Amino acid sequence: MTRTNILICIAVAIVSTSCWALLNRPEIEPAWPERIQGFSFSPMRPWNDPAKQNLPSESEIDADLQMLAGKTNAIRVYSVAGSQQHVPFLARQYGLNVTLGAWIGPDLEANEEQIETVIRLAQQYYQNVIRVIIGNEALLREEVTIDQLQAYLDRVRDALDIPVSTAEPWHIWDTNRELADHVDFVATHILPYWEGIHVDRAVDYVIDRYEHLNRTFPGKDIVIAEVGWPSNGRIRQDAVASVANQAAFLRRFLRQAEELGYVYYIMEAFDQPWKRTLEGAVGAYWGVFDADRRAKFPFTSPIVNVPKWHLLAGISVLLALIVSGLLLIDSQRLSKRGRSFLAVIAFFAASCTVWIVYSYTRQYMTISSLIIGVLLIVGLSGVLLVLLAEAHEWAEALWGSVGRRSDQPAAAGDGPPPKVSIHVPAYNEPPEMLIETLNALANLDYPNYEVIVMDNNTRDPEVWQPVAAHCRTLGARFRFFHEDRLPGFKAGALNYALARTAPDVAVVAVIDSDYVVDRQWLRDLVPHFNRPRVAIVQAPQDYRDDRENLFKSMCFAEYRGFFCIGMVTRNERNAIIQHGTMTMVRRTVLEDIGGWAQWCITEDAELGLRIFERGYEAVYVPQSYGKGLMPDNFVDFKKQRYRWAYGAIQIMRHHARALFQPHCSRLSHGQRYHFLAGWLPWLADSVNLLFTLAALCWSVLMIHAPARFEPPLILISLIPISFFIFKLAKMFYLYQRRVDASLTKTLASAVAGLSLTHTIAKAVLFGFVTRNLPFFRTPKKAGCSTFRYALQAAREEGLMAIALLLAIHGVIVAQGTQSPDLKFWTVVLLIQAIPYLAAVAVSFIATGRSIPTRLLEGFSEPLSSDSQVLAKQAYAPLHRESTHKV
Repeated sequence: MTRTNILICIAVAIVSTSCWALLNRPEIEPAWPERIQGFSFSPMRPWNDPAKQNLPSESEIDADLQMLAGKTNAIRVYSVAGSQQHVPFLARQYGLNVTLGAWIGPDLEANEEQIETVIRLAQQYYQNVIRVIIGNEALLREEVTIDQLQAYLDRVRDALDIPVSTAEPWHIWDTNRELADHVDFVATHILPYWEGIHVDRAVDYVIDRYEHLNRTFPGKDIVIAEVGWPSNGRIRQDAVASVANQAAFLRRFLRQAEELGYVYYIMEAFDQPWKRTLEGAVGAYWGVFDADRRAKFPFTSPIVNVPKWHLLAGISVLLALIVSGLLLIDSQRLSKRGRSFLAVIAFFAASCTVWIVYSYTRQYMTISSLIIGVLLIVGLSGVLLVLLAEAHEWAEALWGSVGRRSDQPAAAGDGPPPKVSIHVPAYNEPPEMLIETLNALANLDYPNYEVIVMDNNTRDPEVWQPVAAHCRTLGARFRFFHEDRLPGFKAGALNYALARTAPDVAVVAVIDSDYVVDRQWLRDLVPHFNRPRVAIVQAPQDYRDDRENLFKSMCFAEYRGFFCIGMVTRNERNAIIQHGTMTMVRRTVLEDIGGWAQWCITEDAELGLRIFERGYEAVYVPQSYGKGLMPDNFVDFKKQRYRWAYGAIQIMRHHARALFQPHCSRLSHGQRYHFLAGWLPWLADSVNLLFTLAALCWSVLMIHAPARFEPPLILISLIPISFFIFKLAKMFYLYQRRVDASLTKTLASAVAGLSLTHTIAKAVLFGFVTRNLPFFRTPKKAGCSTFRYALQAAREEGLMAIALLLAIHGVIVAQGTQSPDLKFWTVVLLIQAIPYLAAVAVSFIATGRSIPTRLLEGFSEPLSSDSQVLAKQAYAPLHRESTHKV
C-alpha cells in the first residue's frame, strides 16, 4: 500500500469506529429492584418441549427456583403436568409464593386432569400457593368457549378459598366483560410489543391499559399476569425486539410499577426456545435470563445496544483493511476521491457483514437455522464479491485515468505491409446480405489481402451458390468454399479457412457475414502488429439497424456500454474479451496454439484467453470500423446471450488452473481479475435464480401455514434489496455521466439487460452440469415475431413473474403488512419479479415493427472518433451481466 492509501484507510477506520461508538452510546435507565414482585416461570431447558411431553427433571426445576430465590417474591406457573406439579413444594423451600396455573385447551380429558391437580396442590400447599389461574389465553386461541371456561372457573372457585381467575390479554377482558363475574381478580396480559408500540411509549401504554381495566371492572383487583419485552425476533410495526429495548422497558416499568403499587409478573424468567413453534421466532426470547440461565442485560449499569461492540468494530476494521488492500493494489492511476470511495465501500461492507453475522448468531440454533446460516454466509460472500467488483468498476469509471498502455501502433519497417487473410464464416445466410459484406471487403483501402468465405452445412444450394458466383466476379483474391458436413460449427469453419490460408499471410482477420466494413479498417489497424508481442487487434462490434424499431434501439443501448467503456477498461490491463468479428490475430500465434477451439461455443473469447496465457498482448481500438445486424426478435436476442454465458462457463471450467493458479500460466493479476470479475455478475444471476425459487417456496409456506412460517429476518431481506439499489444507482449514474445518456435511454438499456437475467442464469447453471451444448447461431433478417410468438418467447419469464406477483398477494392476504419483516419481504419478491416483467415487456416490444424509436433519439449514434474520446474518459462496463460476450 502507498502512503496515501494507508492514510485514507486510517481515516476511514477512525470514522467507522466512531460510528460503532455513536450507535452504542450507554443509556442510563432506572436500576432493577433488588427483589421484584413476580416472574412468569417455565422451567424448560433448551432440550425440553412440553408439546412432546419432554419436561425438565425435578432437580432442574429446583436449580431454577434456587436461582430465583432472593430475586423475586413470587412465581407464576402455567401448567401442572408431569414434573411441574413439584413446583409448589420446591418453591416453598426457598420462600417463594406461587400463582398456580392449569393449562386449558381443546383436550377435555387433559383439562380435567389439570383442574383436579391444581385443586389438590392448592389445598396441599396452601401456605405458598396464593392464587390460581385457570387457562392461559384459551379464549384468545379459541380453544374453548366462554361458557366452558366460566364453568371451569366456577368449579375451582367453589373448591378453593384463594383467589381464582383466568389469564387473557386486556382486549379479551374488554370484549368479554361478563367473564369478570366468574373470577376473583382480573389476570391480564399487557405486552406492548405484540401491539407494535414503540419502546419509548410502552410503559405509558401499560399504565393506560391497566387504568382502563381498573375503570372497566371496579371492585376487582387487577393483576398483570404477563408484562415484558422480547430480546430478539421480528419487528412489529414500531416495536423492535432487542436486548437493549428489553432492558430499557423492564427497568422503566419496574420503577413505575413499584411507585403505583401494581401486582405483576415479568414475562418471563428464562428464555423458552421450544416456544418458536407456537409464537414464531420471537417466542423464544422473552426471558430476563437466557436458556443457559445467564442474565441478558445489566440490572443497574448503563445499557449498551451491543455490549461487545469494541470487538465487532475491531473485526470489521481488520476485514475492511484486508479488502481495501486488495481493492487498492493497482490504484496508482485512481484519484484520491476514487480510493476514498473504495475504502468507504470496503468498511461499510465489512461492518454490515459483521453486524449480520453477529445478529444471526444471537438466536438459538436449530438444524434448520444452522443450514440457513451456512447458506446465508455463502450467499453474503457472493454478494460482497460482486458488490466490491461493481464498486471497483464504479471508481475507475468516475475517478480513474487511462494511459497504462499506449494505443499507438509502432513504426512500420521497410517493405510492403503484411498480408491479411480475411475469413468470413457463413451458415444459411441471406445471399444479398453476404454479397453486401463482400462488396465492402472488395472496396478496402489496403494493398495486400485475401478473402476466404467458408460456407458450412447450408443445405439449400440457392442460398450459397449466388455467393459463390459473386466471389468469382470479385477476382482472384476472393475464394469461396462450401462443405455440407463440416463439424465444429463456426470454429470448424474458421479452422477450415485457416488451413487454406495463403502461405505468405501474416495476419488473420475475422468478420461476421453481416458486417459492412470501413475502407480504412486494415490500413488503420494492421500497423499495431508491428509490435512483436501484439497478437490480437480488436475493433468494437457496431450495428447499422438500430433505428429500425424500438426493440433494436433498446438492444443497441444494452450493447453500447461494454464496447464504449468496458473494453477500454480491460485494454488498460491487457485483458480485453476477444469477440469473433472485427478481430485480427497474428497467424503464427494462431497456428502455434492450435487454432480455434471447436469444443467451445464462444471460440473467440476462448482463443483470446489462450493467447493471453502465452504472454502475448492485445490491442483494443475503440473506434467503429464495421457495422452488422442485431437480432430481429427476442428469442434470438436470448439465444445469443445464452451462448455467451454458457461459453463463459465452458471457458472457466476448461481454464480453471490458469485462472486460479498463478504458476500455471503467464496471465497477470489484472487479467485474472478482469476475467473472473467479468463473470461474477453472470454467476450471481444463476444464484439469484435459485434464491428466487427458494423465495417462492418459502412464500407458499407463509401463505398456507402463517403461524409456523414467518417472513425472513429483515437482515436477510436487506441483502438483495441493498444490492439491487446499489447496482441500479451505479448503472444510472454511470450511463448518464460516461455514456452521456438521458434517463429514458438509460432505462431502455436497463430493461433490455434485465430481460436477459433468466436466460443468463439458466445458461450458467447448465454450463456447470453439461459440457457440449449445440452452437446457437443468431439468424439475420429473421423478421419480427407475432403477438402469440411473443407470449411463447417469454413464457418461462412470464410464468415466473405471475408466480412472484401471486406470492406477494398471497403473503399480504395471509399475514398482512403490519410487520416490517413482511414489508421488506414483499419488496424482495417485487425486486425478484422485475427482470421477469422486463423480459415479457421486451418480448412484446420486439413484435412491434412500427414502434417509433424517437424516445431513444440521439442514443443510438454509431461508434465514431467521438466515441473513442468518450470511451477513453470512461473506465468500466455498466452492467457486465448483460454485456460481456464471454
